Amino acid sequence: MCPMADMTRLLCAHDQGVCTLTLNRPHKRNAIDRLMIEQLLEALEQADLDPRVRVVVLRGAGKDFCAGMDLEELLASADRAVAENREAALEFAEVFLRMRRIPKPVVAVVQGRALAGGCGLATAADLVIAQRSAQFGYPEVQRGFVPALVLTLLRRAVGEKIAFDLAATGRVISASEAAAYGLVSRVFDDGVLDDQARALCTALTHTSASALALTKHQFYELDDLSFEEGLKLGADVNAVSRTTPDFRSAIAAFLKQ
Repeated sequence: MCPMADMTRLLCAHDQGVCTLTLNRPHKRNAIDRLMIEQLLEALEQADLDPRVRVVVLRGAGKDFCAGMDLEELLASADRAVAENREAALEFAEVFLRMRRIPKPVVAVVQGRALAGGCGLATAADLVIAQRSAQFGYPEVQRGFVPALVLTLLRRAVGEKIAFDLAATGRVISASEAAAYGLVSRVFDDGVLDDQARALCTALTHTSASALALTKHQFYELDDLSFEEGLKLGADVNAVSRTTPDFRSAIAAFLKQ
């Protein structure tokens, strides 16, 4: 039993190496509030420390993945001091950081709408798979707000021109368009999304945990490196990966075929 299974904002389930975290406010399209952020942070830490967990899945209950921040909380924040609002924003930013730092793959499974901060959660995942009818967007500007935290993720994911277009217009795009831009890894017909998600996660659980962890570490470290520095990091990771038990056993098994 997952220790966080009784949480109201976030459901947690374990199944054969996969930890599924389900945003659980379907009546509010899984809008993100302070309590949900706290529970996401705790759940990600638990998944990081739990040796049973090989893959983390993030999804939403009901028809939508996540419609973004809770608007009632956002409105209340207009009366707070800048310092207090900055502290709240940094707490949400910590969710993105933790998703990147956990050495296990994080897979977002998106149905319905993934908007604003909800689209940010999907963008922060390592893999995003979506049903064909899903929608993605950053409509904050249409509400007098700024997609400030997610811009760092968005710009890296899709490049300057597309990122500015999405952020400045707030337009909502289809899953197929999101995949063409690089926001989504794979798109599936609505009726097979769950089966495809299960197949992907099963494949990941059968992949070397150490190889996946090293791949993820190197992948995001490359953000801040020059071409030459990236190659040197690659050499370091290459050398370390050869010393792992997974490498030795996999190569030995292959040679016996």
